[in-house]
Amino acid sequence: MKKKILAAMLITACVLGMAGCQNSASDKNSETTVTIFAAKSLNRVVDELITMYHEDKPNVKIVTSYDSSGTLMTQIEEGAACDVYFSAAQKQMDQLEEEKLVVEGTRANVVNNQVCVVTYKDSGTSVTGLSDIAKAKSFALADGSVPVGKYTRQALVNAGMLPITEDAADITTAEVSEALGGIEINECANVDAVAAAVAEGSNEVGMVYKSDTCGYEDKLEILETVSYELTGNVIYPIAQIVNDEADDAQKKSALDFIHFLTSDTAKEVYEKYYFDTNVE
Repeated sequence: MKKKILAAMLITACVLGMAGCQNSASDKNSETTVTIFAAKSLNRVVDELITMYHEDKPNVKIVTSYDSSGTLMTQIEEGAACDVYFSAAQKQMDQLEEEKLVVEGTRANVVNNQVCVVTYKDSGTSVTGLSDIAKAKSFALADGSVPVGKYTRQALVNAGMLPITEDAADITTAEVSEALGGIEINECANVDAVAAAVAEGSNEVGMVYKSDTCGYEDKLEILETVSYELTGNVIYPIAQIVNDEADDAQKKSALDFIHFLTSDTAKEVYEKYYFDTNVE
């Protein structure tokens, strides 16, 4: 009788063990997808961080969408499926938070950045920086709805080159041109387009983030790194976005990805791309 009981116990243990192994294998092989909307100025650094993340979490597929923060914000408001939003400015994140589209408790400030006046290598420009940018024959400038465009306008306001206004983002490109003596301005959809326009020589000068000069060292020359006193802090916040279509595994992975993007390991990568990680 004892032998029968012992045998039954062994069989039960084996069955439970096999079930546990099957569950473990199932968990190991399960895959989920996380979609991140990130500012165009983050594309290279986020791509590198995704590669690093996959080394530890190979079963989490990260789908990226890079564009201006304002464009991405509008897409989220219109119902685009998004799990993580990484903005180049606080304004867009604030708006989504007010609309209850940000998962409470997941928002964090990740990096700071600086706006730079750039020209292409050997351009021979007489421009030395922001104060005499009107000397340029042409100027690549992001639209005011784009964070770098707003920060540029704010710097011009604080430097006394544009009139004081409630929101610098509302200053039109035509108004900037007029204030700078009628300078020709190429209005760009995002900061990457500004960097490309100057690097290829289509425009004499432009205003980009310092991080956007990374990889362009042989094509772009920084004429001036504009101080935070003129632009204000250029904080990049990140947060999980409310996604009603996501299952629990997807939501958990989205939060885990945010934790990685805000880790000390990630900070080293941001610094390599000229981002300032000294943020609160």
